[in-house]
Amino acid sequence: MGEFRLTGQQREFVTWVREVGAERLRPLAEAGPAGKVNRELIKAMGERGLLSRLFARGSDGAAYTDAAAIDLCLLREALAQESTEAETALALQGLGSYPVLQSGSQHQVDRWIPTVAAGEAVAAFALTEPNAGSDAAALELAAEPDASRWRLRGEKIWISNAPEADFYTVFARTTPDAGARGVSAFLVPADRPGLSGEHLDMVSPHPIGRLVFDGVPVGQEDLLGEPDRGFRVAMRTLDLFRPSVGAFAVGMAQAALDAAVAHAGTREAFGAPLKELQSVSHSLAEMATRIEASRLLVYSAAAGYDAGDGGLASRAAMAKLMATETAQFVVDSAIQIHGARALRRGHRLEHLYREVRAPRIYEGASEVQRSIIARELYR
Repeated sequence: MGEFRLTGQQREFVTWVREVGAERLRPLAEAGPAGKVNRELIKAMGERGLLSRLFARGSDGAAYTDAAAIDLCLLREALAQESTEAETALALQGLGSYPVLQSGSQHQVDRWIPTVAAGEAVAAFALTEPNAGSDAAALELAAEPDASRWRLRGEKIWISNAPEADFYTVFARTTPDAGARGVSAFLVPADRPGLSGEHLDMVSPHPIGRLVFDGVPVGQEDLLGEPDRGFRVAMRTLDLFRPSVGAFAVGMAQAALDAAVAHAGTREAFGAPLKELQSVSHSLAEMATRIEASRLLVYSAAAGYDAGDGGLASRAAMAKLMATETAQFVVDSAIQIHGARALRRGHRLEHLYREVRAPRIYEGASEVQRSIIARELYR
């Protein structure tokens, strides 16, 4: 892939997203309930057409299709620079609803995708379990046969938007001892009997919870795709979203670098601005270089996804690994340049410090990404 450059239309889109993020979404995010779903924020994103950008339209103007990975990355990076809460809320809407879009029936798509795009329904992606994190194929949530239906028994944990979502994409074991081949995907509305949950108090400020399934009834009409093929449904969604997690990380890193550059240019120490100290200027240079390298990896992977290129697993893994590790480094370095002021509750960098840790774990931890890259070297 040659040098990635934004088109004029893409630059205008990024500028518009950042303006909406700063002027409308950030105030709603800051005023919202900590650790809970911010429905007012989600509704505002729907009203301004941001959520509908998750779902491209077909040539007939009616059928929903996958958004381009490039567009998804542009959207997530731009939002992350202004409001991580808005970015995360948008990403979770996509993560929870893409299995419906990609593998659901026409009835399921018509029922849920327009309401997600409008910001009227909250989606969630329920894959992780207490004993099935990085090894997602080891999940144990049982889909027990019950006449022509199933009943879900078990629990999910670390589920974003739980327990407040309006529907969940749930991955359950329909065939015991079959690994990834025995998993099915279901669309489970939140009002199903036997479904309950609780909030979890986490470092990151977005909503995360635990779900308990006590004989929750599901049928053929709730399946997403074919029985025992649900792991493919999960991986198809994660393959699309993995580069855009990198875009989220790049956006956070860029926000931290911008703050550090501004601070180093105005704050004086030892009779001169901080930027005149070689230790500070070299740190800023290192931060900027790593961000640019991460950005290019992210958009290379996204462009490859859109073009249907081969070798996407490795490129997407590289993009997520590089970008999330870089974001951690950049935010930490920016705090070091600011000093104690950046650790005060409410400071932008203090907020970013809490946000930046989780992406190195979710949707495939850094160690998993390294394993994918290494495996692909020998394929």
